Amino acid sequence: NTGAEKNKMFPTDIGMVVNDFLIKNFELIMDFNFTAKVEKEFDDIAIGKQVWNKMIESFYQPFHEKVESVLEKSERSKGERILGADPETGNQISVKIGRFGPIAQIGEATNDSDEKPRFASLRPGQSLETITLEDALELFRLPRELGEFENKKVNVGIGRFGPYIRHDNKFVSLTKEDDPFTVNISRAIELIALKREKDQKSIIKLFDEEPELKVLQGRWGPYISFKKKNYKISKGTVPENLELAECMEIIKNAPKAKKARKK
Repeated sequence: NTGAEKNKMFPTDIGMVVNDFLIKNFELIMDFNFTAKVEKEFDDIAIGKQVWNKMIESFYQPFHEKVESVLEKSERSKGERILGADPETGNQISVKIGRFGPIAQIGEATNDSDEKPRFASLRPGQSLETITLEDALELFRLPRELGEFENKKVNVGIGRFGPYIRHDNKFVSLTKEDDPFTVNISRAIELIALKREKDQKSIIKLFDEEPELKVLQGRWGPYISFKKKNYKISKGTVPENLELAECMEIIKNAPKAKKARKK
């Protein structure tokens, strides 16, 4: 797993963790001479000096046993690195690979304490290998309150899908040019207004009798939105002419979403 920057290749944090895990558990196949050794054995098979199934068995049998052993005994490699202690609480601060990428963590989950650990995603360009304690502490400034707009609080934070502004239980994404650590209330209000304008333009039809139902124009064409679910409008249907009863019929006859298979 590598990252690219101006035509340069460099290992990502996940790539380095995976590499360390493979070297620790599968030293044989990570050996630089492994490929050359196997190619030599294939050459011997081609000229009749080795029997192919014996050669495969001599590699596969111990390799398969090793895989089974690692699956059973090995813990998930997280590449954890301890940076120091939080000046405010004294809790340990560390960085590691989380479910959605590199994260910083304050505190640890223990049975003796009701206090839950806090997490923050690393910023683009930051690495588990080089991030400092000061850098990690800076990450926990988020989410932060910017002020009020329309008598409701405005906060900025970083979520699974990137930096965002939160206002009135609605989320607005920051642009690439906006920094969540420096963005101010004026810019936040501007982004909220732009989002409202965009949302308004996407509305094709509303129904007073059913406020939760909307006919909208999306990236891939018109659709019906109802109770936080979306329903496709078939080709040939004029969305502007849809009546409430017709929308409800489309919702009723929509194919049920398939459940995702558990991995």
